[in-house]
Amino acid sequence: MAQAIFSGLFGGSKPSASPVPAGDSDFADFAGAADPSPASFSAIPGTPSFTGSGATPTGSAVPWTRWYNIHERHSLSEFKQEGVILGLMVVIIAIHLLGTSANKKKAKAWITAHAPVLRKEFALVGFGGRGSTVDETEGEGLAKSLASDTLQLPEELLKEKSPQEFATYASGRQNVAFLDVNLTLLKRYSPLTMIAEFGMSLFFDSMSAPAELVEAVLYPFDGREALTVPGQAPGAHELRKDTKSSYDGFVWAIVNKDTMKQLRDDRYDLSITSTKDSSKLPNWATVMSESAEVTDFLLTPELIKAVENAGELLQHLIITDQPIDQPLKLDDTIPKKRLYLSMKLPSSGDYSSVLPLFEYFIRLADTLVAGAHFRAEVMRKVRITREDMVKKLQKADEDEKSEERALEREKAKKIKRDNDLKGLDAKAQKKYLEKEKEKEMRKNQKKQTQRG
Repeated sequence: MAQAIFSGLFGGSKPSASPVPAGDSDFADFAGAADPSPASFSAIPGTPSFTGSGATPTGSAVPWTRWYNIHERHSLSEFKQEGVILGLMVVIIAIHLLGTSANKKKAKAWITAHAPVLRKEFALVGFGGRGSTVDETEGEGLAKSLASDTLQLPEELLKEKSPQEFATYASGRQNVAFLDVNLTLLKRYSPLTMIAEFGMSLFFDSMSAPAELVEAVLYPFDGREALTVPGQAPGAHELRKDTKSSYDGFVWAIVNKDTMKQLRDDRYDLSITSTKDSSKLPNWATVMSESAEVTDFLLTPELIKAVENAGELLQHLIITDQPIDQPLKLDDTIPKKRLYLSMKLPSSGDYSSVLPLFEYFIRLADTLVAGAHFRAEVMRKVRITREDMVKKLQKADEDEKSEERALEREKAKKIKRDNDLKGLDAKAQKKYLEKEKEKEMRKNQKKQTQRG
């Protein structure tokens, strides 16, 4: 062994490999192993290749897998929740579009039927400027003159305030300052809301069932043309008696009995009237009036016929000069004359039954100006109710002012007392408080004596 080490250090010849002992099994596997040799340079591939003989790992193209095909990695069953959501959205949007379209169609049918009456009675109808003149209407036919207008709804004749509310406006007529008309339709674009409202109306008396209504409010001039008509100087209407458009103020109404109780509860002006059935009217209608003479004047054969034609579509026809809400201040008692008409829309779409009443409603202002000037005895009874309300409000106003004055006096006394106490020493303050306490006790004893 020493010889082998010496030879390795000084470059001697390498010793021959000693044979592995036969009994050492741990090194038996490596005894005949070949010496490792580096691979030749030509056997190492250069640029990686995915085809041909140099392709890896098998010499052919990259193996195809399903990862690159989305239709094989996923299926429609994975998107059930999204599909349900999209389906519901499509249904909701479709219902909304169909509902709003149906409401627009119904509103257009209403204005098409009533526009001839409005154009006949007013110089300006809707929001598109001047309407057709009488000569144009008579020469071409009213239906033809309105054809272009009805194609431009609701911008010209009817304005859409919401998917269920439409409005129109008219002005330019003798005795009438202007007319506001509002259409309220069903919420066809929201069936769940409709069902909820119908259901709640069955359980709560304060909630009425949804209905399609046309509500018109007419504002008469009442002798105030100079305040609204351009070009008239103040006082001009007083100089020309033939243009005076005032009439006596009162409250009178024809109402459907189904709505009578609610109207009396909701409206102050009708709460001061008395209800009386008339044999001239159908059984479903009644009169609410402040005077029998007023009823005799207004209940004309033409009005009775119009009410009968409209049938139970009529909700109410009201002539009033009092506020809807109960007055709380003296300023609220100032008479403001208005005419109200409320009717249900016919489900059939045929407006021939309600048109006569609508036209009579517009011309009612002329009837009032011409003949609503009653005897002094009749108006004295009407004025008593208004004067009683004015007296109540005056008393309430005086009581409120008295309370305010009492509070101011108490406040002034307290300030004076505090100032007096600040200027006294401790002994004087004690004496002052004792004296004040004795005075309060005497005052209480006096009150008890007076009660006894």
